Amino acid sequence: MSETQQKTHDTRSDTGFFGQPGVLANLFGVELWERFSFYGMQGILVIYLYYSAAEGGLGIDEGVATGIVGAYGGAVYLSTILGAWFADRLIGPERTLFYAAVCVMAGHVALALLPGLVGVGVGLVLIALGSGGVKANATALVGSLYDEHDSRRDAGFSLFYMGINIGALIGPLLTGLLQKEIGFHWGFGAAAVGMALGLTQYALFRGRLPEETLHVANPLPDGRVVRYVVGAVVMLALIGVLVWADVITADRLADIVIGISLVAAVAYFAVILLDKQVTGVERSRIFAFIPLFVCNVVFWSLYQQQFTVVAIYADKRLDRDLLGWEMPVAWVNSINPVFIIVLAGVFAAMWTKLGDRQPVTPLKFGAGTALMGVAFFCFLPMPGGENTAPLLGIVGILLVFTLAELLISPVGLSAATKLAPKKFATQMVALYFLSIALGTALAGTLAGYYDEAAEAPFFIWVGLAAVVTGVVVMLASKPIHKLMAGVD
Repeated sequence: MSETQQKTHDTRSDTGFFGQPGVLANLFGVELWERFSFYGMQGILVIYLYYSAAEGGLGIDEGVATGIVGAYGGAVYLSTILGAWFADRLIGPERTLFYAAVCVMAGHVALALLPGLVGVGVGLVLIALGSGGVKANATALVGSLYDEHDSRRDAGFSLFYMGINIGALIGPLLTGLLQKEIGFHWGFGAAAVGMALGLTQYALFRGRLPEETLHVANPLPDGRVVRYVVGAVVMLALIGVLVWADVITADRLADIVIGISLVAAVAYFAVILLDKQVTGVERSRIFAFIPLFVCNVVFWSLYQQQFTVVAIYADKRLDRDLLGWEMPVAWVNSINPVFIIVLAGVFAAMWTKLGDRQPVTPLKFGAGTALMGVAFFCFLPMPGGENTAPLLGIVGILLVFTLAELLISPVGLSAATKLAPKKFATQMVALYFLSIALGTALAGTLAGYYDEAAEAPFFIWVGLAAVVTGVVVMLASKPIHKLMAGVD
């Protein structure tokens, strides 16, 4: 056995972290702090954009603010494709994760220290690029800790997922408190410090990861690297010109991300379906994925309203009085992670117990999307006055959000991998992330139609759109399942 093979064997046979390989603690930690910074920043972002200068904000129009948040969220998922490409073609997953985490930290520092829209622009671009790189490669690095027959794999991923939700829970609690008591830039600064802690911890122990995580799976030929660099410079120059010419503006960002995501998705589907090496069974499975893709877009366009409409609702409608002390707006974003931590295991146990009797994938997709629509109907009986809606009411609504998420989100990536042709396994995962990018950007555009002075029509129409989509997919579950050609 070579030295490299021995190192990989020692890493995988280790049981130092709750019976898992000890280096999992490093990946657990960096993902916890990355999610802490990501959700902590996002919890206060929309109110920072539309609060007046007297309140510490930028005074941007509310509709433009939600569009920026939606465009940013969509760009995070778009950049997962870039992060995966860097790992596969240039520097490998381990180095990509490290430099992506540096990019995230730099983005949070920019938000904390640079004033006004300059800080927002520089910060959000860096965080979106970095978060996409972390998201694309952290899961792959966790997978590298186990061989294909290791029975600890699912438990290891469950621990890793727990780190994500712990970070998502505590991030908004701290940044929201700092924003309320001291100011927005202190909240953004806390996100930067959290990411710095995660990056420092990761840097100290990254050498313990298996050697294969340094390998580039499909390296670019030497001559082509220069071509890509030139292409990237030209693209950046073009973007700069479009910004200078007021073609790319803040109020158009969400629509631009929607357009890019839509074109990329259509192109991906066309490339896969038209490839001559894709078999008839594989092509049938691609056709089955199309209605699931659409359903996922609708789901995420409502689910991601947590950072737009729900944040505005928490600011202007919710009674946040806790024994005479006003709860920070961002704390509402910590409710969903609590429910995820409590209920994720319950759902996993339920599906395991049901076994072959559990609903097929199209039914889960349809039910999750329809339930997401029902969550928006639940806003209708809430009191309509300023800061009069009860806290327990929003807790109940976010419980419905979580139940919908657990029906569709965990099975989405699984469905993409199960339905993927052998030649396009990675591209199918990219397609899945494109559906989230499209839905997240669409959430920002839809939020622009929310008006707290007349909010009932918004809740009715977006809720109805999700319910109808979900019901249609459930009614069509048999033909969709048939197209899946043996995949459940």
